[in-house]
Amino acid sequence: MAPRILLDATAVPADRGALGRYVDGLLRALHELGADLAVACQRADEERYGDLAPGARIVKGPAALAHRASRLSWEQSGLPYVAAQVGAEVIHLPTYSIPIHAGRPTVVTIHDLTVFTEPETHDPVRATYVKSATRTAARRATRLVAPSRATHDELVRLLGADPASIDVAYHGVDHEVFHRPSEDEVKRVSDALGLHGHPYIAYLGALEPRKNVPNLIRGWVRACSHHPDPPALVLAGSGGWDDEVDAALATVPLELRVVRPGYLPWASLPGFFGGALAVALPSRGEGFGLPVLEAMSCGAPVLTTRRGPLPEVGGEAVAYTEPDASSIASALEELIEDPERRDVLSDAAYTRSQGFSWTASAKAHMASFERAVAGYSAPR
Repeated sequence: MAPRILLDATAVPADRGALGRYVDGLLRALHELGADLAVACQRADEERYGDLAPGARIVKGPAALAHRASRLSWEQSGLPYVAAQVGAEVIHLPTYSIPIHAGRPTVVTIHDLTVFTEPETHDPVRATYVKSATRTAARRATRLVAPSRATHDELVRLLGADPASIDVAYHGVDHEVFHRPSEDEVKRVSDALGLHGHPYIAYLGALEPRKNVPNLIRGWVRACSHHPDPPALVLAGSGGWDDEVDAALATVPLELRVVRPGYLPWASLPGFFGGALAVALPSRGEGFGLPVLEAMSCGAPVLTTRRGPLPEVGGEAVAYTEPDASSIASALEELIEDPERRDVLSDAAYTRSQGFSWTASAKAHMASFERAVAGYSAPR
């Protein structure tokens, strides 16, 4: 009989982001598989999770969970209490932190270890806590879930995690949301961006150092410097904290256009990805690379790096570059000048994306939950 699972969704931020998409996709798929579910969440998310998993018991936490420090404190005492209240047999923590005295098996998802491998790309204050919490989770969790083989291997290499306690569960993609767009969808996004059919290079994500946006800007400038009709660069997503972004933008020539629309509505993402000349995501480090997969599912030609798990996602269906500005410039220039290659990549990316699903991810998670319950020994 499948165990009763308490999924702790209290860490999902208001802007959703990749963590929100992971929790949403996984929760819906677990519900569709008939999992016995309870969900702990922030008050603002109660209705959302109730709609995603109508059979689940939704437990909203105190209002203070909207503040990170309060949430981390509540996780240590409030979450184990909720687990006992709902009769959970296993707790799933979808990000790196864990209650020290959970009183039952725990499964923790460790998305990436870039805070160890690329420390200079993280906020140093937050990085100190994340490192400590990740080490604790790797040592104390009953089982770990890694979203890629690369993250699995880094857990073993960097933190000495027992490989027998790590389960790889690739993320999925919602193929109804992320689909090849119609001409009308592309036009609506282009018009909303003020481009009105003008070609553009698309980026979606936080403007934080590990995403390598300054080098993307510099590479795009070099690639377009002698182009008679240069594509715009659209930097969509959150503001982040990379001070180099503004410095790089200050060097952009007046004849080139950068658009910064901030967050884009989910409904516009197929048109944004699928309408782009290319989607450039030259990250220095990822745990999986969800935007790469989502862009592929929209039939976009994608340019990314071979860092970490990104080749596991893109395979031979995407173009690759080194993360330096010169390499990005060369790779972008090739894509801009070669429409036939873009068409080949578009078809290959869409086809490969169909092999990833939240159903497959949920099945891998369920197997991990069952192993955690079967192998659990209560601490003395």
